[in-house]
Amino acid sequence: MIITVGGDNADDFSPENSDEAEGGGMPDARDMESANSVRAGTLLLASTDLTEPTFARSVIYIIEHNDGGSLGVILNRMSQTAVHNILPQWTDLAASPQALFIGGPVKQDAALCLGVTKHGVDIEGIEGLRPVDGRVVLVDLDADQELLAEFFEGVRIFAGYAGWGIGQLDAELAQDSWLLASALPRDLLAPPTVDVWADVLRRQPWPMPLLATFPIDVDQN
Repeated sequence: MIITVGGDNADDFSPENSDEAEGGGMPDARDMESANSVRAGTLLLASTDLTEPTFARSVIYIIEHNDGGSLGVILNRMSQTAVHNILPQWTDLAASPQALFIGGPVKQDAALCLGVTKHGVDIEGIEGLRPVDGRVVLVDLDADQELLAEFFEGVRIFAGYAGWGIGQLDAELAQDSWLLASALPRDLLAPPTVDVWADVLRRQPWPMPLLATFPIDVDQN
């Protein structure tokens, strides 16, 4: 079953409502600097030491980070399911490839949609859209996509999300499980030919670009 998000359904995806949040541990004083640098629009890039299959080489776009926890979606996990097969009315707005992406391990029977608006678009007062950061908005999948089409460069639809309860993400940052970067709109709509993990690393200050060449399997290097 697909559960829409945005508008009246947005609370279904609040971090504090997730009893399946990923992560662990409570933060200590070391976590404060890391916690303060995370916000909506931050990217979490899996460190080279994070080899757990769900998150290895993943790039997570943070949608919410507050006192209740954190919520985001994995940008670089494309499924084999076409948007047309699940939400055919959104096919034309979906960025290429027009496939459903796996947003994370939590609630994979639910759909969450992020959109990138065109330059200069003011979404204030537009029903069905909620600002996240810059030109990135959360889109209510119950909204009339034909009325919204003129505002978007494209949308990406995700099955599930990644969630952290209170203090969990802070603890993982303290353990250097994630690298932080600011997102660009192109990261959300990147085609499958682009290695988003490596692409984001290459635009970071030195020496982070060196990590982009780190082999997936060190034993085969």
